[in-house]
Amino acid sequence: MAAQRKLVAVQLPPGPAFLDAWDRVWADGDALLPLRPGLPTAARDALLAATRPHELRDADGVHTLADPAPLDARTDLVVATSGSTGQPKGVELSRAAVEANARAGLERLGATGAPWLCLLPLDHLAGLQVVLRARLGGGELRVRDGFDAGAAAGAVVSLVPTMLRRLLDAGEDVAACHTILLGGAPATPSLLGAAAAAGVRVVTTYGMTETSGGCVYDGVALDGVSVRIEPDGRVALAGSMLFHGYRLDPVTTAALLDDGWFTTADLGELDADGRLTVHGRADDMILSGGENVPAGAVAALIEEHPAVAEAAVVGVPDPEWGERAVAVVVPALGVPAPDLADLQAHVRERAPAHHAPRDLVLTARLPRTALGKIDLPRLRAMFD
Repeated sequence: MAAQRKLVAVQLPPGPAFLDAWDRVWADGDALLPLRPGLPTAARDALLAATRPHELRDADGVHTLADPAPLDARTDLVVATSGSTGQPKGVELSRAAVEANARAGLERLGATGAPWLCLLPLDHLAGLQVVLRARLGGGELRVRDGFDAGAAAGAVVSLVPTMLRRLLDAGEDVAACHTILLGGAPATPSLLGAAAAAGVRVVTTYGMTETSGGCVYDGVALDGVSVRIEPDGRVALAGSMLFHGYRLDPVTTAALLDDGWFTTADLGELDADGRLTVHGRADDMILSGGENVPAGAVAALIEEHPAVAEAAVVGVPDPEWGERAVAVVVPALGVPAPDLADLQAHVRERAPAHHAPRDLVLTARLPRTALGKIDLPRLRAMFD
């Protein structure tokens, strides 16, 4: 009788030890659950409770875990994601799905044989895909803790917008890269313009853990990927790169995955040529005074202001308006900090008047996840 397949959690620093552990898990016919090194104990325990793996492998050895759950026969990889809720859930993916995404991306980029520089966490799909693309494309894999122009020379580098902005501000030689694959959050026109001025090729990506990473490049779906817009305006995706379920959560799986289509939480539209534009998340809409305020789109407008380095917009309960939009802003260095009236005027010049924030909070930094996305639960907790 064949041995029962196991879900194996691996919590090791990015580099040879983690990659060797990953290879051993797949060679044994088991499934990998990558965990971020340094994850607080409470967060790690919550994630393990939600996914119920059989083993944990870390720097101290191999630990057999209590109460493991059976493993779906299709599952080779489980990646934890919390979305906007902060509650961990495990996205179940097959090896065929993640490799289909990797191959399609290599072909679109023309990057077969090119080296890849991995700067992203390996408990996220974006980091794991760097490894897969390097291996499947036959290119050298370079894993670093931070950007190094020498390591980036001729390499494809996956970044999130915050990382690229900081590299440009620091005067790093990003033009040494073959390509910067930019995803994880929307990129503002000013950021893309600054990257172009620096002489680097940037390809923006759209996707998520459920699609094995980015599956739409510069608005155009990768080969094998289908996109449609649902009647409520949400983006739906289909193709061989799709996940097959949330671990131990059939209710959420059935709600979002139907007949081969995954309905995302993002609002978007397709133009006449089939190019996708994403307008923000359906769940980041703030209802203020009977008007809808798209938090992500307003934050992107605010970030175009020269006195703003970074911005987020959050809805806060209000007895008069129901909710009021509050701009949380990191001021740009070397210029006076913006005030509320200035930002309101800036937004009203570019969007409907009701999109303008009603309050402003200045902060030294925005709460972010390990991948650089705005940490929505922590941001909202600032106003509890």
